[in-house]
Amino acid sequence: MEDHSLEKKFSTFIIIVSIVVPVLVGILFAVKLKDLGFNVEPLSFLPPIYATTNGITAIVLVWAVIAVKNGKRKLHERLMTSAIALGVAFLVMYVAYHMTSDSTKFGDLNHDGILDLAETAKIGGLRYVYFFILITHILLSIIIIPLVLISYVRALSEQFDRHRKIAKITFPLWLYVAVTGVVVYLMISPYYAN
Repeated sequence: MEDHSLEKKFSTFIIIVSIVVPVLVGILFAVKLKDLGFNVEPLSFLPPIYATTNGITAIVLVWAVIAVKNGKRKLHERLMTSAIALGVAFLVMYVAYHMTSDSTKFGDLNHDGILDLAETAKIGGLRYVYFFILITHILLSIIIIPLVLISYVRALSEQFDRHRKIAKITFPLWLYVAVTGVVVYLMISPYYAN
């Protein structure tokens, strides 16, 4: 019989983190430091950095799967720990950017914060593609938090059969989130105000 004590030990932590992180990000996303009286410069240099972080995460995830399939378990473990660290770094940068910068509207060519009829017409149906990718990216980024944590704890507790079962779900979702993070950045970047 498998020992699930480590997973049980971390289950409350996983639940709390899986709830607190999205709620906290949502709250912090809405907070603008300038509205609170802080005189801060927008961290406008961050989006290409956190998009690159997403791209590196995707590469690390694929590399980790290749490593484990080739029997390189220790390399796999280091790569997955790196992927989690990259995810945390992304989150910190993402929140910092949004706390110091106004939101960018997709299609806002003149950077006035308003999407007028001409801009809407010019962007056309691509706007729906962008929002589909963005919404699925956001929803899946919330869903993967507990999946990643459970996968990681199962690996640490050497429950490799149970780890593989959840990793088969976690990996493609996490890879989708990482890749679409880059795609969302590439699609919105022309509309960032300089």
